[in-house]
Amino acid sequence: MSRPAPTLRPSVPPMRDRTGAYLESLQILERLHKLLLDLVKDEFERTGRNELTPVQALILYNLGGAEVTAGELRSRGIYQGSNVSYNLKKLVKMGYVSHERCETDRRAIRVRLTATGQEVRDMVAELFARHAGGLEMSGVLDDPPIEQVNLQWRRIERFWSEQIRYIY
Repeated sequence: MSRPAPTLRPSVPPMRDRTGAYLESLQILERLHKLLLDLVKDEFERTGRNELTPVQALILYNLGGAEVTAGELRSRGIYQGSNVSYNLKKLVKMGYVSHERCETDRRAIRVRLTATGQEVRDMVAELFARHAGGLEMSGVLDDPPIEQVNLQWRRIERFWSEQIRYIY
């Protein structure tokens, strides 16, 4: 009687090796975020828009055409509470964002980009498009495909969110 051929399973590294790889990913992610801020800062220095911080520029980019409250920006998970409030006040004062009280909830303030804010948003969008084009030409986005990398990061994001909910 012959034995069935063993099925080949992908090798899963020991947990210790996966922990190291996970920690390396976290360090890379942290460095990427810092580099992103530096890239935005360099672009604004190059174009003479030194009055904005990279975080403020990214807030303008993420606001886009939407009209939202500071709370909605925080709930998107992009910014921390006091950071958003502080930066939105600065952006209103500099004329990049307009604000008005919400008619249904007078406590809430709704913000949206002004024409100047939209110009900045467009600058950041062009910067990102140039980078995406360069990465595409170099093949960096192909191995592994960036869509797979994004899927993995969304899974990690979901896992972290569930861990936070579980604690509370």
